Parts: sequence; C-alpha cells; structure tokens
Amino acid sequence: MEILKIIKEHIAWRHQIFKLAKADIIKTYSGAALGWSWAVIKPSVTIFVFWFAFSVGLRTRGPEGYSFFLWLISGMVAWFYISDMWNQGTGAMRKYSYLITKMKFPISTIPTFVSISKLVIHLGLLAITIVLFILAGHMPDKYFIQLPFYILLMFLMATGWTLFASVMAAMSKDFWNLVKAFNTAIFWLSGIMWDPYSPAIPYWVKNFLMFNPVTYIVCGYRDSFIYERWFFEQPLLLAIFLGEMIIMWIFAIWAYKKLKEDLPDVL
Repeated sequence: MEILKIIKEHIAWRHQIFKLAKADIIKTYSGAALGWSWAVIKPSVTIFVFWFAFSVGLRTRGPEGYSFFLWLISGMVAWFYISDMWNQGTGAMRKYSYLITKMKFPISTIPTFVSISKLVIHLGLLAITIVLFILAGHMPDKYFIQLPFYILLMFLMATGWTLFASVMAAMSKDFWNLVKAFNTAIFWLSGIMWDPYSPAIPYWVKNFLMFNPVTYIVCGYRDSFIYERWFFEQPLLLAIFLGEMIIMWIFAIWAYKKLKEDLPDVL
C-alpha cells in the first residue's frame, strides 16, 4: 500500500526531514536585514491592522473579561500557520524541485519538512500569545492542556493538504492560482474575525461552518484561551473534522501515487 511506503520513507529519512525543516526556516529569512524578526513583524502588522479597523473603527468588543485584541490574536495565531500551509505549502514541490529532479529523494517527505518548519514558527508565535494573555492578567488554566491536541490536528490536516496541493500545483499552475484566489475567501468564511457561536449568526451559517476545518481549529484555540470549552464537549464537530482529514489524506495519497512519476518531467 502507498501509505505504508510513505510511512517507511518518513522513518528512514527522519533525520534529513528535520535538517531540511531547519534549513527551510533559515532560507525563509536569510538575506533580510531583520532576519528572524520578520516572523513576528509580519503577523504583528496584520493583527494591528485588523485590531485598528474593528476595535477603533467599528467599535468591536471582545467577550466579557477579554479585550478584542486578545480575542483576535487567539484565533489569528492559528490562521497564520494555516495560511502559510495554504499558500507556501501548495508551492512546496516547485520550491524544492531540485530535490526531485537532481537527487534521489523521497518526494513524499517534502510537504512534511515544510509543515514542520512552519510549525516551529507557529509555536514561537503561540508562546508570544500566551505571554500576552499572562501580561493581561489571564493565567493559563486547565483548558490550555488541550492546545497540543488542536495543534496536532492542524498539523496533520495541513500536511495532508500540502501533499495533495503541492503535487497538483506542480502539475498545473492554474491549480496554484486557484488556491491563491481562494485564500481571502477562506479567511473571511472561517469565523476568524467573527464569533461562529454568536446567537446573531443565522442557523444555516452555523451549519455551513460545521464543515469548515479552519473554523474548527480557530474555535478550538479560542475555546482553550477564552471560552473554556473542552474538545470532547462537541463530539459531532470533532467527528466531522476527523472525517474530512481522512478524506484529505485519501485524496493526497491518490494524487501522489498517480502523479509522482511525472513530477521530474514537469519541474
């Protein structure tokens, strides 16, 4: 089975995967005068723009006991990783085409080390987010222990997506352009800038969001930081997410198996 081959490749090349993940992080910020600082500067600018527009301009308020700023960053921190994997992950095969065309390298591991490199940056931003909550007087509580669970789900879904999308994007630039075109739509349709649990949200919208995996992760982060809800309190949402993740991996393995032999010829 193809899945067993992929697992064996990951085990055999595990040391190289982590080395390449480190190299990917270095490559991302090399050549910039501010270097690693951009890992914090870019998301900080994005958060400031949205905070200013919604808090100052639209007078949006956060949930009781929390500022809008804290509510905003608790969801945005997950989105930054998802967005990186949606965009940069899709271009992973093209970015590392030399590993495919000039070396005997297991192609299936490319999405994995790219995902790991983005995860390291995410964990750094998550640590900063926790510090900001502490400085605002909100100490980590028992609900924080479920954050690794959401991180794992997000990582597995994003890695599956990257395996599928990067292969498809390598074969077709139109697919890559289509993915880029939907980036903004995914952001605004995932409950990142508004609360899907709000009574003001129409019932049909809530049903739609049940099937959006980005919404599940973002809400999971906010449940851990703010709303104090356990992941097992909503078993239907978890089951839907796991089902979608399994389907994502089925498509990913199918695309990889069908197209991997053609990749060296198109890159």
